[in-house]
Amino acid sequence: MNTPTPTLTLSRTVERQVRGQPTSDGDGVKLTRVLTQPLQRRLDPFLMLDAFGSDAASDYIGGFPTHPHRGFETVTYMLAGRMRHQDSVGNVGLLEPGSLQWMTAGRGILHSEMPEQEEGRMAGFQLWVNLAAKDKLAAPGYQDVPPAGVPVVTLADGVSVRVLAGATRGVTGAVTRPTTEPLYLDVTLPPGTAFEQPIPGTHNAFVYVFGGVVDVAGTPVESDRMAILSNTEGADGVRLEAVGDTAARVLIVAGRPLNEPIVQYGPFVMNTQAEIQQAFEDFQRGVLAT
Repeated sequence: MNTPTPTLTLSRTVERQVRGQPTSDGDGVKLTRVLTQPLQRRLDPFLMLDAFGSDAASDYIGGFPTHPHRGFETVTYMLAGRMRHQDSVGNVGLLEPGSLQWMTAGRGILHSEMPEQEEGRMAGFQLWVNLAAKDKLAAPGYQDVPPAGVPVVTLADGVSVRVLAGATRGVTGAVTRPTTEPLYLDVTLPPGTAFEQPIPGTHNAFVYVFGGVVDVAGTPVESDRMAILSNTEGADGVRLEAVGDTAARVLIVAGRPLNEPIVQYGPFVMNTQAEIQQAFEDFQRGVLAT
């Protein structure tokens, strides 16, 4: 694909690197929580990033039985394995390798994600994106994007970019969202290659390396590390380069901050403690998802 190549004036640098925290969720699913609650304000509008990957069925077989959400969006991106989504709005979808599910909880939704396999590898990511106060009680929504529905940009040097959300090289991704304007790219870099991605100066951004080693504007970032990108004045994007003899694979994530209060308790993210209490009461009375 012939695509325009951006020229960055100044790349963002690495402000700090984060090693995820091993934990479990759902019915005992083992995962790594990369973006944790203490980072929510710094990486606004992003609330959480979980990375999961295991060849052992015992690590994922319990899945994520029916549970509620209110006030934000969940974004599930599968690398390997198969999971079945069902929700209280009547949506049913299959998460398979390369697929993307973008669910807007809004005022409330109940959903489950259960494995459709008893052996083999299960791997992927779940990203939580906050909703503005004006949208937190909007009707829930759901986008199920099959692997073929995710645009792929392939550059002359072999760099490949799956455009999950936002846009790159003139190609619009599978999902675009107002207000937070999220950018979500899955970039594969052959050894010795580089990739530059423009990012508005207004946006918070990070990268997560999940294969090989990537140099970010002079700082090496190893696999299974998140690098929070600086908000340096004048920086208009980020430059990545694969280091060493193996290909690198990295997520680039950026979004416009909401700059609103963040109050989270479990599966509810609102702006005040009173709104959290209301979410619990609505859930207990069975009206959260009505």
